Amino acid sequence: MAKGNPPPLTPAAFQVLLALARGRAHGYGIMGFVTELTDGSVQLGPGTLYRTLSRLAADGLVEEAPDMREDEPHDARRRYYQLTEQGWDVATREARLLARLASAAAEAGLLDRRERSA
Repeated sequence: MAKGNPPPLTPAAFQVLLALARGRAHGYGIMGFVTELTDGSVQLGPGTLYRTLSRLAADGLVEEAPDMREDEPHDARRRYYQLTEQGWDVATREARLLARLASAAAEAGLLDRRERSA
């Protein structure tokens, strides 16, 4: 992937990057973070999650984390992931874009809009 031309992020990709911005995590932890963050309105299924992780890894945005620390529980089946430096850059860029969009939505009255009767 060219440095100056990062791929567009899907909502799932940004949610995974956001989860990993908090620290390395395994797939189940990422899914739980997204479900909790969205009050259950978004639930990443295993297929979506692992396809997304695979794509993010291919694009150089995430990588498998090195060996576990001794103070963490170990499960040989779990793979832990972390952001790369480029992943941080792309996640930061996307977060800033979303913040601008949310600000514009607030200015347009979309965030405080009450239900209108037809």
